[in-house]
Amino acid sequence: MTDIDELFGAFDEAPATQTPDERGAARKRSRSEDDGAERAPPQPRPAVRVTDPVKEDERGRNVTSFAAYPADYAAPAPRPPRPAARTWPFELDGFQRRAVACIDKTESVLVSAHTSAGKTVCAEYAIATALRDGQRVVYTSPIKALSNQKFRDLQEIFSDVGLMTGDITINPQASCLVMTTEILRSMLYRGSELVREVKWVAARRPSVRLSTQLAGPSSQVVYDEIHYMRDRERGVVWEESIILLPHTVRFVFLSATIPNAREFAAWICQTHRQACHVVYTDYRPTPLVHYVFASGGEGLHLVVDEAGAFREANFETAMACLGGGATAPDADDAGKRRRRPSGRQAETDLKRIVGVVRQQQWQPAIVFAFSKAQCERNAVALKDEPSFNAPDEADVVEKVYASALEALSDDDKALPQVTTLLPLLKRGIGIHHGGLLPIVKEVVEILFQEGLLKLLFATETFAIGINMPARTVVFTETRKFDGAPPRASQRSGAFRLARADFRWLTAGEYIQMSGRAGRRGKDDKGIVLQVLDEKMEPAVAKGILYGEADRLDSSYHVTYNMLLNLLRVEGADPDYLVRSSFHQYQQEADAPALVAEATALEAQAEALGEGGDVADAAATKAHVAARRRLAAAEADVLALSRKPAHCLPWLQPGRLATVVAPADWAPTGAAATALGLGVVVAARKPREGEAFASVDAGVACRALAPGDADPRPAHVVDVLVADDDGGAKLACVPLVALAALSAVRVFMPPDLRRPEARARVRRAVDEVARRFAERREAVPELDDARDLGLDGKEAAYGEAARRVAALRAELAATPAGATVDADAFEAREALAERARALRRRARDAQALVLRDELRKMRKVLRALGHVTREGVIALKGRAACELNTADELVVGELLMEGVFQDLDAAVAVALLSCLCHTEKAKEGAPPLRGALQAAYEQLRAAATTVARACVAAGLPVDEVEYVDRFNPDLMEVLFQWTNGAKFVDLTKLTDAFEGTIIRVIRRLDELLRQLASAAFAVGNFELKAKFDDASAKIKRDIVFAASLYL
Repeated sequence: MTDIDELFGAFDEAPATQTPDERGAARKRSRSEDDGAERAPPQPRPAVRVTDPVKEDERGRNVTSFAAYPADYAAPAPRPPRPAARTWPFELDGFQRRAVACIDKTESVLVSAHTSAGKTVCAEYAIATALRDGQRVVYTSPIKALSNQKFRDLQEIFSDVGLMTGDITINPQASCLVMTTEILRSMLYRGSELVREVKWVAARRPSVRLSTQLAGPSSQVVYDEIHYMRDRERGVVWEESIILLPHTVRFVFLSATIPNAREFAAWICQTHRQACHVVYTDYRPTPLVHYVFASGGEGLHLVVDEAGAFREANFETAMACLGGGATAPDADDAGKRRRRPSGRQAETDLKRIVGVVRQQQWQPAIVFAFSKAQCERNAVALKDEPSFNAPDEADVVEKVYASALEALSDDDKALPQVTTLLPLLKRGIGIHHGGLLPIVKEVVEILFQEGLLKLLFATETFAIGINMPARTVVFTETRKFDGAPPRASQRSGAFRLARADFRWLTAGEYIQMSGRAGRRGKDDKGIVLQVLDEKMEPAVAKGILYGEADRLDSSYHVTYNMLLNLLRVEGADPDYLVRSSFHQYQQEADAPALVAEATALEAQAEALGEGGDVADAAATKAHVAARRRLAAAEADVLALSRKPAHCLPWLQPGRLATVVAPADWAPTGAAATALGLGVVVAARKPREGEAFASVDAGVACRALAPGDADPRPAHVVDVLVADDDGGAKLACVPLVALAALSAVRVFMPPDLRRPEARARVRRAVDEVARRFAERREAVPELDDARDLGLDGKEAAYGEAARRVAALRAELAATPAGATVDADAFEAREALAERARALRRRARDAQALVLRDELRKMRKVLRALGHVTREGVIALKGRAACELNTADELVVGELLMEGVFQDLDAAVAVALLSCLCHTEKAKEGAPPLRGALQAAYEQLRAAATTVARACVAAGLPVDEVEYVDRFNPDLMEVLFQWTNGAKFVDLTKLTDAFEGTIIRVIRRLDELLRQLASAAFAVGNFELKAKFDDASAKIKRDIVFAASLYL
C-alpha cells in the first residue's frame, strides 16, 4: 500500500519517480482489484494504549481526562519553563487548564464540553502558541458563515489573521488562517503552494525539494465543531482532511459532548502515531431547568429542577391537562400522520408562553421551530403584542439596520423581506433561518448579540456552530419531520414513538438546542420550555431529557471526486483513505469484543460437556434434530394462525394470551424470551422505526431498522406482562409472539399509564391462574381450527397441521440417548453455532469496508471514459477532478459531450442551477421556455447515462430517482438573473425563499469557477472564457453583498 508520505510527494509539482516496473505493478494491482481478485491481508494496525479515565471534581465542576498513546510512545523531553502563550483576566476552569497543558506539551487534544462552557479558550491558546513559536496555524469550521464570524473574533485578538472560504480570500499569507474544512481538503488534494508553506503539511518523509520549507517543529490545526463529522453529506470531508494531514501536525478538536470520545482519540492516535488526549466535562456553567406547557393549558409545569431531578408528579399533571385517556402509546392513532393543534390554538399557546417569558423577565429567548415557514408564522403572530423594546432601543435597531443595508441598491432595499422584517426587529422580535437573505440574517445575529432582540424565532441550524446563547429556549414542537424513517433507540429504557412521518426529538438534538439556554456570567440558570400538544410517556420524556448525546459515528463514503483525485497520482492507493477512515476503525474495533464473546460461548458449551457413549450421542443428536423440525413446523402453523385476518377479531382488550418473544425478534444470538401469561391491550399497525421494547424497560426485543432483512409485520400488539417487581409493564410484540390465545378475558381500566392501574390488571391475571390451578386445570385456550375457523379460511393450514402431527409422531419414535441429555445437547449446539456466527462477524469486521463499492465505482469511471482499462486517468477524468460542488459525473458528461459549447451563458447557468438546487422539485411547476427545456432534456439524458453505468456496475442506484433529483424549478430565475434582471423581479418568479435563491446562485458561482478550471485542464480556452463570463454576470448586487463580519 502506498504510504501517505509518498502520496504527498506525488502531489508535488515534481512527482515522485517510479520505475516502469513499479508503474506496471500499480496498474496491475488496480486492474486486479477492479476484477474482484483477492488481495493480501491488511497489515496489522499500530498498537494503541488508552489510559484509564482520571476523574476530578473541582468546586463541583467535574472533569474527566485520559489519553491514547502509541505503543512506542516516549514522553517529550522536559522544556524550560516559559510564560504562557496567552492569559485571560479570569481563572480558567479545570478542563481548560488541562487542555492548555496538552497544547504546551505539543500533543493533540480533544476538548468535549457543553455549549458555552468555554471551549474557544483552548483554540485561542493553540493559536497563540503557534504564533509565539513562529508557526502557521489553521482554524477550520463547518460552514462559511461561522468561518466569517471566527475571522472577525480572532482578528480582535490576533492581528495576523486570514480567511479562505472559496467565496472570499483575505490575507492568505497570514500566520493564522481561518477556512472551511472543504478548502483545507482541497488544498491537501492538490498540493497547493499555500499548503507547502504551512509547516504541518510537510511530507512525513519530506523530499529534498520540500525539506528546507518544512523543517521545524509541528504546528496546530484547530477543528471546530468536530462532531459535525457525523453529518451524512459532508462528514467525509472532515475524515479525509484529518487522514491526509501528516503525522507532524498537532490537532485541537473542539466538540459538544460525545459519548465515544475514547474511540475517536484512539483512531487519531492510530492514524497519526501520536498521543491524543481527551478532556471531557459535562458541567454546565449555567444549570438548566425544564418546564412543560400543555397545549390548551394555563401554566408551566417544572419537570426537571436545577439539581437534575425529574418531577414525575408535575409531568403527570401536565399530561392530564391535555385531556382524554390512553391505554397504550398511540394505540388508537397508529399509522396516522401527526395531529397538530389548530392554528388558532397554536397561536394562543404561543402568546401564553411569550406572556410568561415577558412576565418572568426570562428574555432574551430563542423559540425553535422545525420549518422556515413556521418560524415566520410564529413571529408574525406576535405583531400586535406589546413591544419588547423601549423607544430608544427601537431607534438603535433602525439605525443599525439602515447602516448595515446602506451599500445595497434602492431596488434591493425595497425587497419584501427587507421591508417587512424591520417593524418586527424594532419591536425586539427577530427571525433566523436559511431562507433569509444572508445580509439580513447577519443583521439579526448582530442585533441579538447586542441585546436588541428579546425574542428570536429560529430553526435548529441556529444551534449549530453559532455561539449566541439566550436566557430561555422554547420548543414549540417536540416532534420533528425529517423525511426519513427515524432510527430506533433503546437507550435509557425508552423507545421512540414515531408516527408515520414524525418522530420525537432525539436526546442529542434536544441537548444541542436546549444548550443555548443560560448565559455564563449573566444568568443564574437557563430556562427551557417545551410545548406539548399530545401525551408523552414519562419514559419517553426521560429518554429525551436524560439521554446521551449522539455518538460520533463515521458517515464516511467514497466519492468519485476523491477517487479521481487519487487515481491521477501515479502509485497512490485509494484504499489508503478507506482503511484509514474512522468508519473502518469503528468496524474493526468491534472484532476483539466479538472474538471474546465467541470464546466465552465456546467455554460455556465445553462446560456443559458431552458425556455418554457414542451411540447415545448419535441418538440424542437425531432426537434434537427431530425436535427442531417440529418446532419449525409449529412456528409455520402459528404464523398462519396469527395472520391479521384470522386473529385480529379475537384480540379484544383484556384477552389473556401466552406471550413468547420469538428468537428472531430478540438481540442477535439470543434465545426466545418467555414473557408468560399476558393481557392484550391493543392490536395496531407498527410505527415507522419502532423498537419492540417495554415502555418500562425489561423486554429487550430488537428494533426494526430501515433495510432489515426481515419484513415488517402488518400488525403488532401491545400487551401487559409481569415485571420482576410483582407489577406489570407494557410491551410491544409481533402477533406471532402470542403463542396461545386464551378463552378468558379480564376487565381493562381505560388508562394504563399509572403503575397502580397496571398492577390491578396483573392481580386479576394471577387470580385467574390461581383458580384454574386449584381445579388442576390449565387456563382454557382458543382452538385454531375450531374457534378461529382456520380449516375453512386458510388453505395451507390443514397440510401444516398434518405435518405437525407427523413430526410429533417422529419425535416420539426418536428417543434421546440414555446417557446424553437432550436439553444439554441442544444448548451446547446452540452455543457453538452462536460462537461460529460471532467469529464470522469478527472476520467480516476486519475486512476492508467499502471494498466492493470502490471496485464498482472504478468500473463506472472506466465505463464513462474517466479512466482507461489500465487504470490511467483520462482527459475526461482530469476535468472531473476539478468538480466537487455538484455531481461530477453528470457535469463531466455535459462538459465532454459539448453541451455547454452550444449554449449561451444564460442558458448554461440556468441548466447548472438544476445541479445546485437540492430541494425537491415542486409539482405543477410552469413549463420551461424552449431553449431551457431542450437544455434540461440534455441534462436528463446525461444523468440517465450515468445512472445506467452505475446500475451496470452493480451499485444500488434507482435510475428514475437519480434522474429526477435534478431540480429545474429555478431555471427561469437563473436565466433572468444572468440576463441582468433585478433580484426583486426574481422573487416574483418563484415562491422559494430569498435565501434559498442566493444560496443556489453562490453555489453556481463556485461551480462555474470549477468548470472554468476543468475547461482549462482539457485545453478548451473558449469554453473557459464562457464560464468566466457567466460567473461575472451572476456575481452582483445583494447576492454577493459583503459580509458584515468582514
